[in-house]
Amino acid sequence: MSELSADVLRRLRDGAAERDRERRLPRAEIRELLDAGFGASRVPSASGGEGVDLATLFARLIDLATADSNVAHVFRGHLAVIEMQFFEADAARRAAWYARALAGDLVGNAQSEQTATSDLATTLTDVDGELRLNGRKYYTTGSIYADWIDLSARHRGEDHQVIVSTRTPGVQSIDDWAGFGQRLTGSGTTTFTDVVVDPELVRPYALDDDGFRHPYLMGFFQLVLLSVVAGIGRAAVDDAVAFVQPRRRIFGYGGEAFPREDPLVQSVVGRLSSAAFTARAAVLEAARSLDAALDGYRAGTPDPAAFTRAQLDVYRAQQTVLPSVIAATGELFEVGGASSVDVGRGLDRHWRNARTIATHNPSVQRLRALGDWELNGVVPLFNQPQNPTHPTSATPATSGAAS
Repeated sequence: MSELSADVLRRLRDGAAERDRERRLPRAEIRELLDAGFGASRVPSASGGEGVDLATLFARLIDLATADSNVAHVFRGHLAVIEMQFFEADAARRAAWYARALAGDLVGNAQSEQTATSDLATTLTDVDGELRLNGRKYYTTGSIYADWIDLSARHRGEDHQVIVSTRTPGVQSIDDWAGFGQRLTGSGTTTFTDVVVDPELVRPYALDDDGFRHPYLMGFFQLVLLSVVAGIGRAAVDDAVAFVQPRRRIFGYGGEAFPREDPLVQSVVGRLSSAAFTARAAVLEAARSLDAALDGYRAGTPDPAAFTRAQLDVYRAQQTVLPSVIAATGELFEVGGASSVDVGRGLDRHWRNARTIATHNPSVQRLRALGDWELNGVVPLFNQPQNPTHPTSATPATSGAAS
């Protein structure tokens, strides 16, 4: 990122614990990042953007999450919408979204509903020659900060992607997210009441069912989350070092005894450092795998095996990143005794935030999918359960299946 952005990162880090404690939404901080061009990092250079590769994007996202994991998480839906444009056949539609990103617009995400089934309750209906949107979405990360909201709705018997401007009457996002972590992501409730929708911003999901877009985006969405967790791991290292270095005594020792010289404290910080390094390395390796799959697609030679490898690599990274960072952020408190749990320090937010993100796309499900692939060659599906006794894809496994 630019020098200006480095300054933004420093100020983000300095205020992160206080914002978390006071539940103060980082509106100005997010706007500053958008103005600095972070939201347009992946816009191709031919369209006026920076056109960075995925490894660079995710490295930046890890750095952003190190400063404030809430702010990094907010960009998840936005980055995915920009990524969707690589699969967009309509050049005008593609150019419009690139232009919005370059102008500093932010896209929020609103997919989840609290229903008994997967059937969408949010509807798009024809009323007097207009499309009207009605519904209620939950866990709408980033929408409270956004200029646009990407959501799903039922229209004429099919599920559609709908994108609406947050300036349209009838759109309301509220900060009622009640989770114990990632409390500033704006992951609350968004309601749509007779919202007039531009038909140009509506399309059936079936148009994108080419067998590539879906697995790629599922991997991308998950890797954004893993990048945030990797950043949390590095933030835990930085905060542990900042806590330990100036201290001049250890519980149970008379007089001065510098904790930074204690072998046990050094071992804890060493484990934190190792977890952060491993998490970052796993995320960036998975990013390169996604990049390779997308490069072939964009070159006109899409390779199903490359997309499968990329999706599985993200799942593998998940199995390393989540447990290592969650364990490390829990062990962080071993460096300082009771004083380390002072609410003013906010060290607890690292574990709370990592644990909260780990509930997205639970890793235990992905672990089973990995095993099913290795043993039976079953390609993982995201949108339907896989019965181990009745695989949905019966390609026999080979000795090269894991490569």
